[in-house]
Amino acid sequence: MERIQYDEFSLFAENISEYSLTVSPMPTVTRVNTTLSDGRVVSALKWGTADPRLVLVHGSGQNAHTWDTVALSLNIPLIAVDLPGHGHSSWREDAIYSPQGMAQDIAEVMNAHAKHAVAIVGMSLGGLTCLALAHAHPELVPHLVLVDITPGVTSKKAKAVLDFINGPQSFASFDELFARTKEHNPTRSEASLRRGILHNAKQIEDGSWQWRYDRRGQTETAGSAPGHEAPRSPMWDMISSWSKPLLMVRGGVSPVVDDEDIAELKKRCTQAEVVVVEGAGHSVQGDRPVELANLLRRFAE
Repeated sequence: MERIQYDEFSLFAENISEYSLTVSPMPTVTRVNTTLSDGRVVSALKWGTADPRLVLVHGSGQNAHTWDTVALSLNIPLIAVDLPGHGHSSWREDAIYSPQGMAQDIAEVMNAHAKHAVAIVGMSLGGLTCLALAHAHPELVPHLVLVDITPGVTSKKAKAVLDFINGPQSFASFDELFARTKEHNPTRSEASLRRGILHNAKQIEDGSWQWRYDRRGQTETAGSAPGHEAPRSPMWDMISSWSKPLLMVRGGVSPVVDDEDIAELKKRCTQAEVVVVEGAGHSVQGDRPVELANLLRRFAE
């Protein structure tokens, strides 16, 4: 039985090397926890020692480390959150992970660690959570950035993503887990896939591996948000009422956001800016992290 050692802060050199980044000085990265009013804990990675300028929120089945290359490229103070039920954050007893419920959790995190952030960036389920946060707590969100998500997403559009995250929970070996991950992410380098697994799965005492995220709630989450089957989700009204800046970053080869979604977005939010990142799928931060960082660089000063 092979035991694989894991130190979540030891892999940044791989990100830097793979994308030929110039990172000087290397930022201080720490894990910070926020205890919520109900006793649950939301964990996050804090990059830098100054007040965070950005808050980054990942998608379903991911964790805060999905933003590592983006954070290294930017090299500015920011905080990347593990959503409830993901990464190092507590699981909910009821296994319900709705955008509206998690928005309140993120608000508590921001009040504790990032009250003066200039923008909040959310991908997929994290994007809908950020949208709900912006609607409920606009004072915390000067600028909203949605990464490849709108309220128009359906389980049909997100089928490829859901097929992966709703797959097996446990794997007999790392190699078995790696093979499945590679099958569903054929455009990623093996090094990046290995890092992603180490950050998002854990080895059990018997040598097997399990995902860190709470799969009990993934099917329901995918079926209602981010998988609303209604052609006009009630969350579209949140888009309509949003009067501050909104940046939509769309993956060029992603099926999750289509032209109809973009048309609806622009109709409801006339100030919305839409940028397509060519060659990126749904996880733009994983497929084209440097390009995404360049888009977010506007928030660096």
